[in-house]
Amino acid sequence: MSKNKSKTAAAVMTQRPLKKRIMDNWQLYAMLAVPVLLTIVYKYIPMYGIQIAFRDYKASKGFTGSEWVGFEWFLRFFSAPTFWRMIKNTVLLSLFSLLWSFPIPIILALLLNQMRFHRFKRVTQTVLYAPHFISTMVICGMIRIFLSPSGGLINLIAGTSIDFLTESAAFRTIYIASGIWQDAGWGIIIYMATLANIDTSLYEAAKVDGASLFQRIRHIDIPGLTSIMVLNLIMSAGSLMNVGFEKVWLLQTDLNKATSDVISVYVYQQGIENAKYSYSTAVGLFNTVINIILLILVNKMAGRISDETSFI
Repeated sequence: MSKNKSKTAAAVMTQRPLKKRIMDNWQLYAMLAVPVLLTIVYKYIPMYGIQIAFRDYKASKGFTGSEWVGFEWFLRFFSAPTFWRMIKNTVLLSLFSLLWSFPIPIILALLLNQMRFHRFKRVTQTVLYAPHFISTMVICGMIRIFLSPSGGLINLIAGTSIDFLTESAAFRTIYIASGIWQDAGWGIIIYMATLANIDTSLYEAAKVDGASLFQRIRHIDIPGLTSIMVLNLIMSAGSLMNVGFEKVWLLQTDLNKATSDVISVYVYQQGIENAKYSYSTAVGLFNTVINIILLILVNKMAGRISDETSFI
């Protein structure tokens, strides 16, 4: 019944003249104008430069004056000796990061939500949140200190002198574990806010019916988190190929490139270090197209679970 009323109200609103609706809500449109303008200026206008991916760009000739070469740079990237290694490393690093880091904030949020000692709860939340506000450069410096073969915390505990950052097999574990440590706290904030909006009468009714703690989590908390979980999954899938450049760049060595050589670092090396602007733009555009395809596919699959989060 309420859904029918909301649909009727929406239909009445859309039948009103556009000018009248804008005048009635001009404050909201004025507030919306600023972020829309910034988005157009900083996001859409620069997309004009994407055309250099299809040109042999020369700064002296400009965008339109540079020679049109079509898909030459894409073909060169596909035939690069490290192409498949970069694709494999990018996909595996992103996929493993998603598989390990996605459920941990949910589990921690569920556990924190059950705590009744509020002071201990606040201290725990602060400890978990803190790493998110540390810059990536500082995090990487801490990782190098912890993993140092001479005096590093890990080697002192294990009684070894291994330089983990030179081990290709250890790079993915280091990257994923440090990402969980740094970002899990931010995910907890989102899920805790969602849990706070769940009707407390549901818990009271469940207790009266004799539901155990795990049954309350399973039948109240988890269904309440489903929508935000699906939304976060869609957003994560949209950046699956965008492995964090800064952390990989700072932790990469010549000895761990077998697992740390990813597309984002390659784009930086070709575009900034080697000044191959057209080539690096083509590689970046290829990466973006793959991300868009993955975003659409995951969104379609997620729409089967929760129609509210399906936006395509």
